Amino acid sequence: MKSEQELIAESRAGSQDAYCELVNRFSGRLFSAMLHVIGSHDDAEEVVQETFVQAYVKLDTFQGHSQFFTWLYRIAFNNSLSRRRRRRPDVSLESNRETNGIDPEDRVEQPEEPLLRQEKIAMVHKGLQMLTEEHRSILVLREMDEMAYEDIAEVLNINIGTVRSRLSRARAALKAILEEIEEA
Repeated sequence: MKSEQELIAESRAGSQDAYCELVNRFSGRLFSAMLHVIGSHDDAEEVVQETFVQAYVKLDTFQGHSQFFTWLYRIAFNNSLSRRRRRRPDVSLESNRETNGIDPEDRVEQPEEPLLRQEKIAMVHKGLQMLTEEHRSILVLREMDEMAYEDIAEVLNINIGTVRSRLSRARAALKAILEEIEEA
């Protein structure tokens, strides 16, 4: 198995197979993050596709100071922001979740546990969609993708202190939203 650096070098030299290997390594993880940020399966797929096309075109600008995956994240988040600015959602959060939400299938022996788990997942997804894009992005990167603070700072182009404070505010905002949802 070739290293990330070898695949990047071969891709820069024109090897489509090497770039396909990079796409295969990172597309699933990138799609998962974009699905949580955007909330739409189709839009997340499009953003990931746009990201890999853009990354291929701009591969020579990748300097290697960060991980390739971090560089891809930055491109993907910029693409998702651009997409969101171009068209504002005009559907309710509830119909959006019903249409595009993907709840994992639980295989639990107790009959009530899968339903409770799905309700909690749906509630968190709904809460994430109610957050500002700034808060949603940072929570997805840290909590769902388990990215280090340094990498988050690089992806979002902010300093580490801002990552910490924004993450704290995002967690508090999500907690308040989840409490409101629970009460309703």
